[in-house]
Amino acid sequence: MRVNPTESQNRQLLDRYEPLPISYQLRYAILRAIGGGGEVLPEIQGREQVKQDVVRALLSGAQPYLVSEEGTGKTRLARSVSRLLGPVPKLKGCPYNDDPKWSRERLCPRCRESVDPVKEFGIEWISGKERFSRIQGNEYTNEAKLLGVKDIQAIARGMSPKDPLAFAGTGVFRANRGILFIDELPAIRTKVQVLLHPIIEEGKAILEEYNWEYPLDLLVISTGNPEGFSHVNEVPRPLIDRLETIYMDLPDEEIEFAIMMTERFGARNGSDPEWTLPDEFPTIDDARRTVLAPWWILSLINKSVRQSRTCRWLDKKASIRGTTRAIDHTYSSTEMERRTVTRLKDVGAGLRLALRGRVQLRQDLIDYDNPRETMRKVDELSEDLLRNALVDLGNEVMGGWDRTDIEKDLNLLIDAPRESWPGFMKNSPALRERLEEIERMGNQRLKLEQLVSEDEDLHRQTAKSGALEEEYLISAAEFVLAIAAGRKWIGLRERDDIYVPVEISWGQKGTWK
Repeated sequence: MRVNPTESQNRQLLDRYEPLPISYQLRYAILRAIGGGGEVLPEIQGREQVKQDVVRALLSGAQPYLVSEEGTGKTRLARSVSRLLGPVPKLKGCPYNDDPKWSRERLCPRCRESVDPVKEFGIEWISGKERFSRIQGNEYTNEAKLLGVKDIQAIARGMSPKDPLAFAGTGVFRANRGILFIDELPAIRTKVQVLLHPIIEEGKAILEEYNWEYPLDLLVISTGNPEGFSHVNEVPRPLIDRLETIYMDLPDEEIEFAIMMTERFGARNGSDPEWTLPDEFPTIDDARRTVLAPWWILSLINKSVRQSRTCRWLDKKASIRGTTRAIDHTYSSTEMERRTVTRLKDVGAGLRLALRGRVQLRQDLIDYDNPRETMRKVDELSEDLLRNALVDLGNEVMGGWDRTDIEKDLNLLIDAPRESWPGFMKNSPALRERLEEIERMGNQRLKLEQLVSEDEDLHRQTAKSGALEEEYLISAAEFVLAIAAGRKWIGLRERDDIYVPVEISWGQKGTWK
């Protein structure tokens, strides 16, 4: 059901509305759901790890690539993401969904020609459901379906074929300011797939024939099979490097039964509930990232990704984008836990998502009949890379430590409840001294403070926060325990709530270099 405010209501709404990129709109909706204790994607039953990775990717402003066989619910999941989006205004009748508050340079050729497009065309509102577009990938999906075609009628009226007004945008243009769902990306010819590079990387469509670059604001959710599992076109590495690979398996038996009963006898999927215009609109500050990372977290991410480039189990190594995305996903994992300071388990989750599509196992390790098993091996390998990085950094940090001086306090820390760790770290002379050494190392070697933030204002505002100090000391305690366990000084099997990355189950020790 479309909402049609009066002209007066539109003016009042536009006074309060400010354009917000779709990535920030999604971040706002997700953080609001998490903050309220609700589910982010309630329409998807089961598959908790899949949903967590999708949410992690969306919080990072990344493009999910859902890998699975047919009939696993990929389309349903993509549509459920669109329901996170609230209604936004557009210039009425605009084929590219232009925002009425965009500058003239961002408008489509039709709207740009108007002196006052709001007055001339008016405004209409589009809901989240209406901001979902789909392209079905197959051998016939070409440039025309992805980008657009020449407007024959305009040319017949005397318009030059080189005039952008003679161009009728299709796929990506109709998805502007929304979600573009590309089903079966590998089924599209590789030379057509590469047209997505500037759209995903630079946020614009490039039309060389018209000497025209048009800015786009959209989220691409694509689906397909892992490379090597299907006899279709290869997804180019530069493109797959810009996507976050998420394996989506069939649900468990009980969940599948519940889905069957709901689909067959319950409420039908795809119903169109009424929607209303919001009383207030989110701003960029509402979606701003407020996560802080200790220097050792950033060092572990960097070391882990670098180790992938010397790993003998891999044919394809991670790019620098793997490092930056691992940082993004680590921060997102922290946000999903409603925390401010990153921890080791956030790194583990972030690395798994960042490396899954950016590394490739040796051919003899790939199970072509069981993609789920192959994905599991890659995830295990990501954890083992982190384990090796932790051992490496631990050797650097603990080089001058005396085991007898600290072992007793470490074991007392293991036995203590987590909520008492901040006080324990401050009151133990041995642990406090070691933490000060760790902090000096970060400052001297990497020129980093205790906590690193993307936002310096945030750093200053939270520097004296008691809650932040507690989070920081818990993260520090986990790090100290993990590196001590890596050197066999202590055992952590008694504490299943302390994340310690483990060695791959299918490899051998000492085989990385």
